[in-house]
Amino acid sequence: MSMIVKAARTVRPLPSDDASSVRLAARAAQDCLAEAGLSPDSVGVLINVGVYREANTFEPAIAALVQKEVGINLDYLASPTPVAGFSFDLMNGACGVLNAVQVAQALLDTGSSERVLITAADAHPGGRAAEDDAYPYADLGGALLLERTTESGHGFGPVLLRSGDGPVGTRGYLDTAAMGTRGRGQITVERDTDRLETLLDLAVETVNEYAGAERLDLDRTLLLCTKAAPDFADRLARRLDMDPRSVLAPAAEREEGEPHTAAPVLGYLRALQSGPPIGRDHLLLVTVGAGPSAACVSYRPQDW
Repeated sequence: MSMIVKAARTVRPLPSDDASSVRLAARAAQDCLAEAGLSPDSVGVLINVGVYREANTFEPAIAALVQKEVGINLDYLASPTPVAGFSFDLMNGACGVLNAVQVAQALLDTGSSERVLITAADAHPGGRAAEDDAYPYADLGGALLLERTTESGHGFGPVLLRSGDGPVGTRGYLDTAAMGTRGRGQITVERDTDRLETLLDLAVETVNEYAGAERLDLDRTLLLCTKAAPDFADRLARRLDMDPRSVLAPAAEREEGEPHTAAPVLGYLRALQSGPPIGRDHLLLVTVGAGPSAACVSYRPQDW
């Protein structure tokens, strides 16, 4: 038994609307369900991994708000399936999506659910990332609809999670001593000057460990990584001795910051759109971020 991506989508804020992590996540989820031709009640579990939220919302769980917006099992009497409509937040920064993939594998392997929907959306707490030059992330939402398959040779491998030593590298927080009356619309993001070398070291160690454990040939791999810096993919390719054309870090469509929690979804979609490079027959998704932490998982699309 394996797990595949049934549908994947990313969305940006509508031109007439301030960014909302709930609406971005919900729109991406609805687009996934429409692409798959499924109703909201076909989703057993929803996992939300977004970090930055409109108005710095902390409670209730954003996953519950996304579930309501999408319309997943809002009436327990009308949809009495025991596992339908369960939702929760799982936050681990840039590695959140791959953390959720690992949880989804456990849920699907044990038959606890037929489908798991992962949503990842970040929004500037003030409404528009483009209006804050100091804020590093793009307003972006993404979703992955995952389900079990009996087909062999396709789907996800195991997820590898690693933690590094040293400072966390990136801190996002609300400075309560300085926020004044505008705290709901502000956020402070601090990044250590040496964080990129730390993240590169951790990414290299994680990829090499995963490739060794899973017997992956990196010469036949298209590696998708997070865009921790403009040249992060090139630097990672050199460190791994890989063809730079086979290491990609997806960027947002406009220069409004880097993709954050939705980056793996964006990278996956870009890879499908461009098709497999000659000699590359599977994907390796690698995320690195605050902690420092890293996650890695292989995936072979059904049409590759």
